Amino acid sequence: MKKILISIAAVSALSAAALPAIASAQPINDRQAQLDRRIDIGVRNGSLTRGEAYRLRAELRETERLEHRYRRGGLSGWERADLDRRFDRISAQIRYERHDRDYGYGYGHGPRR
Repeated sequence: MKKILISIAAVSALSAAALPAIASAQPINDRQAQLDRRIDIGVRNGSLTRGEAYRLRAELRETERLEHRYRRGGLSGWERADLDRRFDRISAQIRYERHDRDYGYGYGHGPRR
């Protein structure tokens, strides 16, 4: 049993290490759509509250506005890396908020009616 857990942990660590490299290879518009989908899914399944989703979408919109400003003069390598870092941070925030046990179904107040 212990060997299985160790091997699962090793595979998880390797896949987590490869994730930023995979994410940076995605086109920017695909990353935006993927993050927006993850927020939608979180709201639908109740793992994100409406307030959390609102804040996450606001940060995503701000990053999209920054991308449009960057694209006016052509997207440099530094600007692309900056956008990737910002999308990575939003992705981590979505992951944290979806797993923080602050469910959107009236957390602490019973089921909504």
